Amino acid sequence: MRNFWNVAAFFTVTGALLCVPITNGSPLTAGTAATGAQTSGGGPERVLFDLANQERKANGVAPLVWDDSLASAARRHAMIMAEHGAISHQFADEPDLSARLSAAGARFGVVAENVAVGPSAGAIHAGWMKSPPHRANLLDPALTSLGIGVAERNGDLFAVEDFSRATASLSLAAQESRVGAELEKLGLRILEDNEDARRTCMLGPGHESGKGNLFLFQYSSSDLDKLPRTLEREIRTGRYRTAEVGACGPEHAAGFSNYQIAVVLNE
Repeated sequence: MRNFWNVAAFFTVTGALLCVPITNGSPLTAGTAATGAQTSGGGPERVLFDLANQERKANGVAPLVWDDSLASAARRHAMIMAEHGAISHQFADEPDLSARLSAAGARFGVVAENVAVGPSAGAIHAGWMKSPPHRANLLDPALTSLGIGVAERNGDLFAVEDFSRATASLSLAAQESRVGAELEKLGLRILEDNEDARRTCMLGPGHESGKGNLFLFQYSSSDLDKLPRTLEREIRTGRYRTAEVGACGPEHAAGFSNYQIAVVLNE
């Protein structure tokens, strides 16, 4: 029996526009919220949210869903940027992006952030769309949720867009069904008896099932609709006819939430 362990890579895409000089000592105010319940109004957060989804629609990308947890973290960071009179993804006195989002209650598989300062929401959005890394965040189909924070200082707007791909709360059976559907696309028959796969998921790659002629693969991922390349390559050898899929619950680390899956291939 061959055992493989794969940990999915986490990544954070970040970018920043140049800072407009700000006069110290000017008053700070928070931008108008664009919460899910607020569907009208012209506050800068709402304007940026609508512009983001207009761009995605024009480019054939599914719209982003407003996330209050992301917005809470974004607003706090926007206020800190305004207090410093500068833009940054992390100041010396605050946690990094994933820690900020986690503290606000967000759970995610992928995160990204855009920051900027400008005279208006429209000008900030236009600047982001002209910047390759910011544009990539706005149009990334892998990102599904967005929260925005805006703070005003001396007439300038400090804006933060925090993106994520949220990890859905699924039962073990639902997780196994999603992975099984991908395995069936590759010609495998999914066995109903998955006790060994679930045990392997819980005990780790050192677990010995006692069965012969099999390939065991355990991995962590935030996307159940995409099989790891190593596993897919092994299946494409044509040696296997059936598979067991076992899930053992999500793993949480600094806000990142990932499904834990074990797949047992039988010849």
